[in-house]
Amino acid sequence: MYTGECMNNNDWLIHLIREYVENYPQLKKTHTCWKDPLVGVVNANDPRFAELKEQVGPFHLIPQDLLPAAKTVICYFLPFISVISRSNKAGNHCSDEWAYAYLETNQLIEDLNCYVQEQMNQRGHVAVVTPATHNFDQKTLLSNWSHRHIAVIAGLGTIGLNNMLITDYGCSGRLGSFVSDMELTATPSCDMNACLYYFNKSCLQCIKNCPAGALLESAFDRHKCYELLLQNSEFHRNKGYVDACGKCVSHIPCAFTNPVKRVLLRAVNT
Repeated sequence: MYTGECMNNNDWLIHLIREYVENYPQLKKTHTCWKDPLVGVVNANDPRFAELKEQVGPFHLIPQDLLPAAKTVICYFLPFISVISRSNKAGNHCSDEWAYAYLETNQLIEDLNCYVQEQMNQRGHVAVVTPATHNFDQKTLLSNWSHRHIAVIAGLGTIGLNNMLITDYGCSGRLGSFVSDMELTATPSCDMNACLYYFNKSCLQCIKNCPAGALLESAFDRHKCYELLLQNSEFHRNKGYVDACGKCVSHIPCAFTNPVKRVLLRAVNT
């Protein structure tokens, strides 16, 4: 494996993550394949981390809670290939393809984080990882380390009406993040929301897709959503613990792309 000795830290890390994800399906014989990951970096002292204590809750951690010597937070988005999202159109339960993608991506995030930890340790640095999911309070259903909100700070995208992160590769995929004492250059912030509803009110497809009725224009009922996730876990119990749905990120304009950028690009070209 190429060690990236001539690369700067950012390029080395991006290459490390992308190469691992590219080889993972063959290595683990997964049902799932992924597109190239998106990687975002933010300074651990960015004041927006403190703001998460208001946006998410006072229990939300800051990077130094995980690693006192933290210098950067790295967040990555693992986009599903299109066929996985397209399989998830019919019915109230998530498709078999989506269920496998959920389980295998959670495992990929765990394995990738451990791999990055090892590689950073070999370079004399520390990385502290967090789980892909199930790090939330069972009563409030809120997490003390929100990958979505951290991804926004790291410049990967913005949160749409579906309450999910919309990146340049869409929102059909999963997020991971970790904290490190390695010096990295922060990636630019996203200045414009990628959700068509917030851009020009032209889309409510995620609301129409939600089998639980948990999504509204004015609110998100996370408990209704979670009830449906538990129904899906029972439906797919032969595969593993699939507390997933994905209807709000499948068969919508932002499933695979940033639709606002597409609208603006068409306007420029007409």
